[in-house]
Amino acid sequence: MGYMRTALLLAAMTGLFLAVGYVIGGQTGMVFAFGLALVMNLFAYWNADKIVLRMYRAQPADGHPLEGIVADLARRAGLPMPKVYIIDNDQPNAFATGRNPENAAVAATTGLLRMLNRDEIAGVMAHELAHVKNRDSLTMTITAVLAGAIGMLANSLMFIGLAGGRDERNSPLGGIGALVVMILAPLAAMLVQMAISRGREYEADRVGAEISGQPRALASALNKIAHGAEVIDNEVAEGNPATAHLFIVNPLHGRAGDSLFSTHPATANRIERLLAMESGGIATGFSATTAAPRPATRRSSIPTVNRPKGPWS
Repeated sequence: MGYMRTALLLAAMTGLFLAVGYVIGGQTGMVFAFGLALVMNLFAYWNADKIVLRMYRAQPADGHPLEGIVADLARRAGLPMPKVYIIDNDQPNAFATGRNPENAAVAATTGLLRMLNRDEIAGVMAHELAHVKNRDSLTMTITAVLAGAIGMLANSLMFIGLAGGRDERNSPLGGIGALVVMILAPLAAMLVQMAISRGREYEADRVGAEISGQPRALASALNKIAHGAEVIDNEVAEGNPATAHLFIVNPLHGRAGDSLFSTHPATANRIERLLAMESGGIATGFSATTAAPRPATRRSSIPTVNRPKGPWS
């Protein structure tokens, strides 16, 4: 299933490249777009994880207690030990990356390590290892690289057209089409992300809860992270929104279109499913007003262990 999702994603992104190339540059633009898409796909497959880790200035967690938590969870999941990184950022969040379990990496922010207790951190890391186990990390990292490249391609081909390189005979919409594609292509890339992201997050929650054995701890962690992401900026993510879907909770806020183009399911729905797992049944009568985080009070509706400074103090 993981390989099929990756193949579909690559096909969709490649199709976007070709469409942008044809509308803006005609046959010449299509050839250019195909070549660039091929290079980007190959480059992303081998290097997207390194690009994302470097972008967020992730540092190896050598000797940090987080390594022990991840090692224990990896053993439970039957996975090779991934590389573990820490990101110096006050917003609580985490992500996984890598093209396969043998080349995987997980990263957590300093804000997450300060805000959550040990069980909650284990729940979050188990969620990220679930992405690795399901090979979602490959899909996520390639999406981050190629979605960002859509806009770059549109801009570069527009310059080619302005310089006289566009084949007007084979560019059916001309300059107007170029403008439309430059606006719509990045939105189309976001829709591709949305199509795979929500289901992937639900599945990672489920598998992660099975790995850690503590669905309530993961639910509590999601509640806290969602609160933190609402009020604490992640400047790197705000500047690179194509990577937002990598994180366990959407790191973006303060944008009118975030809810419309969100790559994450509603946190309240994820919490409800996790609590249903713990009870061993299917929850009914869900109300977002009772289970969702409440910004006005900033209080979690999920009982948690009182450890205000995190597990490392």
